[in-house]
Amino acid sequence: MTGLLRVPRDHGSAGAGIADTLRDEILRGIHPPGARIRQEDLATRHTTSRIPVREALRILEAEGLVTRVANAGAWVSRLTLDECQELYLVRERVEPVLLAMSAPLLSTADLDLLDDLAERMEDADAEDFLRHDREFHFATYAPARTVMLGDTVVGLWNRTHHYRRAFVTAAHARHDDAAHHDHRLLVAALRRGDADEAAHVLERHIRRTRIELERHPEIFANEPPVR
Repeated sequence: MTGLLRVPRDHGSAGAGIADTLRDEILRGIHPPGARIRQEDLATRHTTSRIPVREALRILEAEGLVTRVANAGAWVSRLTLDECQELYLVRERVEPVLLAMSAPLLSTADLDLLDDLAERMEDADAEDFLRHDREFHFATYAPARTVMLGDTVVGLWNRTHHYRRAFVTAAHARHDDAAHHDHRLLVAALRRGDADEAAHVLERHIRRTRIELERHPEIFANEPPVR
C-alpha cells in the first residue's frame, strides 16, 4: 500500500524524486496548508525543467497533499473545520474495514514491529510521535491487498496530517496518554486474533481526534489564505 501514483518513464524518476522531497517537507510542516508551491522555484532548486515538477505535483495531488487549480498554480492542501470533520468521519468508517482485511495477514514479526513502534511513541516528542504513529498504523494495513481502499486511506491521512499535528502537539502539552493506551490495546487485540475488537479500538481512536479537533476551531481559522 504505497499511495503513490505511477508516472510515465520519461521524467518519471526525476518527478518521483521531487515528489519524495516535497512530500517529506509537507508532512514535517515546512510547507503549511495554503502555502503556494511555485513550479519555477522547484525547477530551479532541483536543477530541472518544469516537466518533472509537474509530474511531482500530479503525484502529490493524487495523494491529497497538493491542490492544483488550472491556469492558477498549486498549493499545499488545506481544510476547513467542516471538511476535516467529514474526512475524519470517513476515516472512522473505512480504516476499521481496511484493518479487518489486513489483520489475519499480520505475521509475528509484523506484530513485534507494532509493539516496538508503540513503545517508541511513548517516549517521543510530538514530531517523532507523528512519524512513528504514521508508520504504526500503515504497518497494520500493509498486508491488505486492495483495489482502492489502501490508496484512499493514504489520501485521508495526508489531507488531515497538518491538523493531526496540532492535536498531537496539544496532547503532548497536557500529557494525555490516551493514544498510547489505544495503541497497546490495538496490538493486544491483533495478537489475540480478535480483528473485531481491533477495529473497535481503531474507530474510537480516530473519533477521539475528531472530537478534540472540533473543540479547537482556531486551528482552522488561523490557516493562511490560498492565493
